[in-house]
Amino acid sequence: MLSSAAERLPGGDGWLFEPKWDGFRTLVFRDGDDILLQSRDEKPMNRYFPELLAPLGRALPERCVVDGEVVIVGAAGLDFEALLLRIHPAASRVKLLAAQSPASFVAWDLLALGDEDLREAPLAERRERLERVLADAEPPVHLSPATRDRALAEDWFRRFEGAGLDGVMAKRLDEPYRAGERTMIKVKHSRTADCVVAGFRWHKNGAGTMVGSLLLGLYDDDGTLHHVGVTAAFNNAVRKQLVTELAPLRANALEGHPWRDWADAQSEATATGQRMPGASSRWNRGKDLSWEPIRPERVCEVAYDHMQGTRFRHAAQFVRWRPDKRPRDCRYDQLEVTPAYELERVFGARDSRRSGSKLRQGS
Repeated sequence: MLSSAAERLPGGDGWLFEPKWDGFRTLVFRDGDDILLQSRDEKPMNRYFPELLAPLGRALPERCVVDGEVVIVGAAGLDFEALLLRIHPAASRVKLLAAQSPASFVAWDLLALGDEDLREAPLAERRERLERVLADAEPPVHLSPATRDRALAEDWFRRFEGAGLDGVMAKRLDEPYRAGERTMIKVKHSRTADCVVAGFRWHKNGAGTMVGSLLLGLYDDDGTLHHVGVTAAFNNAVRKQLVTELAPLRANALEGHPWRDWADAQSEATATGQRMPGASSRWNRGKDLSWEPIRPERVCEVAYDHMQGTRFRHAAQFVRWRPDKRPRDCRYDQLEVTPAYELERVFGARDSRRSGSKLRQGS
């Protein structure tokens, strides 16, 4: 089940609110002694988080499927960078990191129990049963806090940012579990989007020196990858590192690349509304717009201010790589920004974004 972004929590009755955890979305399948951790793109995760298998075996029923998040808690709160370090090919390295910075699992949904498929059951029932089966769970297995009180959820939004949480999720209590559908609502502290990285431009110092910017793409409902902007706020050390890091993705990159014929097809793309890298405008006239394609297999999260049509109005700010996200899931529908909403921000409406405060004592 997926989510769409919103600026504020929904009003009215019938909602369940939860903190938005900054980790790897993970499904846990248990069948007796067999436990499988599976990422949202259906990749096995056991080898990256071996320290979770025994605690999950103690906490979960004999046969079940649980939805949740793998997180690592650092000195300053949730540590996503520590999670990224776990995606390492060497088992010895993973074992060392597991001992130094052990992971935790936060559960928030119960999809199956014994022979029962609970996906068609309303969330209210699934949550109640999840609370029962995890009543005796001990760290590092946790039950995510949840509330029906919107005021408390707003308090979480303000206070929990200091602990590294992304924001607050809102889910309908009467809805089933709809895999692949954006039925959840997420309210985050800044606007972000998960984008496909499909190419880059060299730094002005010259080809082969440093990466100047990454070219970002989003898929539309028809499966067409549109160029939506760039992210370029890197220091020189990272720019040099990116040359090496992206090198493997340059091999045979043009074979089947969605932007392969952008130059020859620019007039056609303009007619059909497709955005491609390299289109000139009054803002970039005279600049070198040549670009290097890479296979569109990597996803990054970027922060942006707002959209102008189908593109980011300004250069987006790189936040992090997202190895847990599939490129084909990087679609426009995650943005949920309408023209009326943007106009409201311009014509005298409130800006309800809040600055985060440090986590205070208390619940």
